[in-house]
Amino acid sequence: MRRSLRGDIRRLRARLRRMAYEAPTSGAGQGLRVVPLLGVGRGNPLNRALCALLAAARTQIIISTPYFNPPRVLMRELDHALARGVRVELIVGDRTANDFYIAPGEPFSASGALPYLYEDNLRAFTRRRHAAIASGQLQVRIWNDPGHTFHAKGVWVDQRYSLLTGNNLNPRGFNLDLENGLLIDDPQGQWLGPREAELAELRRHAPKIGSAEELGVKTEHPKEVRRFLRRLRYSRLEPLIKRVL
Repeated sequence: MRRSLRGDIRRLRARLRRMAYEAPTSGAGQGLRVVPLLGVGRGNPLNRALCALLAAARTQIIISTPYFNPPRVLMRELDHALARGVRVELIVGDRTANDFYIAPGEPFSASGALPYLYEDNLRAFTRRRHAAIASGQLQVRIWNDPGHTFHAKGVWVDQRYSLLTGNNLNPRGFNLDLENGLLIDDPQGQWLGPREAELAELRRHAPKIGSAEELGVKTEHPKEVRRFLRRLRYSRLEPLIKRVL
């Protein structure tokens, strides 16, 4: 039974990899257009579009994601963009705005450690790129509106491209899940007004941080979280866990 299901899953994924949305074709640069994208598995059209957008950026990249666990290919493109002088802005949810956050005093479960794992990722990222943060080339914003969770995902490049997607921009989204996206190509700036209004709303509850230290330190994590993450690292399962998160 289990073996039969594995075969069915493989065949389904193979079919999904061959699928694409049917959409009217129009030439690039001929006014506002929306390109629907579909992808599952490595190297799919949505993944390629994401990487191509970052690689093509000339002035600015804005990324919004609730879970900071970018795959290596995205991390590499961000570093390449910084190296060529592109401004990068990240909007990331505070750990208390994470779906998996467990408030102090509530029963702990393993999933409650995830917001702290994502925060540790972001802390390491900002610490390694402190010079870009100090110069203002890299902005890191932490979204927090008490009583609300953060799940906004998207990529905005220069004044032309916007990618609205359900992809969490993490290894799971890049390698395992079936993901969708709408790529908005706006060469004449027809959609700049609504785009800027949306970004302004995202930033309203997302102040900039000036250094990794503003994210706190690991020793401030709740005792149960510290114990769980310590066991995870000692078991050498952390890299594997990050690949499926």
